[in-house]
Amino acid sequence: MTKIAIISIALGVAVMIVSFAILEGFRNEIQSKIFSFGAHLTISKYDNNNSLEVEPINGAELTKELKRFPQISGAQPFARKTAIIKTRDEVLGVVLKGINESMGPSPMRANLVAGKFLTFPDSAASEQVMVSRKVADKLRLKVGDDALFYFIQNPPRVRKFVIAGIYQTGLDEFDEVYVMGDIRQVQELSGWNDSLVGGYEVVLRDFRQLEPVAETMLNTLRYDLKLDKITDQYAQLFDWLQLLNRNVIIFLLLIIFVATFNMVATIFIMILERTNMIGILKAIGATDNQIRRMFFFRGLDLTIKGMLWGNLVGLGFCTIQYFFHPIPLDPENYYMDRVPIFWDPSVILLINLAVFLTSQLAVLVPTYLIARIKPVVAIKFD
Repeated sequence: MTKIAIISIALGVAVMIVSFAILEGFRNEIQSKIFSFGAHLTISKYDNNNSLEVEPINGAELTKELKRFPQISGAQPFARKTAIIKTRDEVLGVVLKGINESMGPSPMRANLVAGKFLTFPDSAASEQVMVSRKVADKLRLKVGDDALFYFIQNPPRVRKFVIAGIYQTGLDEFDEVYVMGDIRQVQELSGWNDSLVGGYEVVLRDFRQLEPVAETMLNTLRYDLKLDKITDQYAQLFDWLQLLNRNVIIFLLLIIFVATFNMVATIFIMILERTNMIGILKAIGATDNQIRRMFFFRGLDLTIKGMLWGNLVGLGFCTIQYFFHPIPLDPENYYMDRVPIFWDPSVILLINLAVFLTSQLAVLVPTYLIARIKPVVAIKFD
């Protein structure tokens, strides 16, 4: 029975460590993919048009306004232009998203899977673009190929771009729509000067402060500017993460309950098996507290052994998955190609502390049965 108690605690600890590591891995992986494309906040010109093409704003003036907010760690300008890509065999509608790296390296670099990232020459707008893996497969494009972009405007314009790289986020919201390019190309196509941009993507120092910072900025920025939160733009993804979080918490509570129940049952059975011994100890003068401490320390020994094995199994599994990725995933359904692992020492310590405290409380409950055992009856007990 003691082996069952050790195994139940070990399995409980191992499953909780692995569950939290995978949950946080999913959350961080998906959030990093979203943030690499859209940042925490997006500022653009307010209008009633739902098109991805927006009215321009003065980038220099907005940059001065953003410097008043210490919660902001960085901001990158962007501009968008709808287009049709035509190859020899295929035609596909896309959105050309113009970016630059004036404020530092783009987080999109982390999503590059083939070729190289865009280069931004000082002399003129770059003719390089970066397409997603899905767009490249649909149009049968590879790194180094040329592609014609038709821009529907008055008058219509055509640009020939070179495929510099291929990216993959695993999120259809991005991969099926966007092509990355130099923001100066969009400015030229739209007839804007260098100071005009489509908007700014703002990154906060602490994402958890998104709501209060967004409210403060909304009350401070000019009335003609629109502020969009990333949690509203991609509400479906963030709602899915929240639902996943609730399900895992319920699952972990059930695991703790099962481990605690097994510990209570183990101590009960140990007391029943040793009823005769308890009677003899009481007969020779042992107090209830002394006998209770004996069983308590026995439960403590089982708890520590179970926790040690649980940590060994849980952390060992996480380490193997983190470095060698033996468990793959289908990117079409899970937005990534392997089970992600995120290391959070504070969570691991909290799991061990929670299991230790609940197990010790579970040990104390059956030990109070000792006070009801009478020496005369216990010695005759068989």
